[in-house]
Amino acid sequence: QLQLVESGGGLVRPGGSLRLSCEASGSFFSIYGLAWYRQAPGKQREFVALITSGGSTDYAASVKGRFTISRDNGKNTMYLQMNSLNPEDTAVYYCNDMGYVWGQGTQVTVSS
Repeated sequence: QLQLVESGGGLVRPGGSLRLSCEASGSFFSIYGLAWYRQAPGKQREFVALITSGGSTDYAASVKGRFTISRDNGKNTMYLQMNSLNPEDTAVYYCNDMGYVWGQGTQVTVSS
């Protein structure tokens, strides 16, 4: 079973960029589909993006064209490149194995 650890969050100004990382420990990383979710204060956790074992991707409408999900199987790591950030992107970002395994989350705050 995978264990997932996110990093790369922080405070950024509107219009800025961040790259999140999700490092996995465990075997057979390459066979897993992986996803990013986020949860803003007072809101339910929502889907952001996913990447399959074959590299196919899908995005929530709210981030399409601004965020890019990718993976490096050699490093057991998934990434989320976030561009043109706005305050509505402020949330705790979680990675998920498209099942029951979640990371601890990393805070992203977009504010001037």
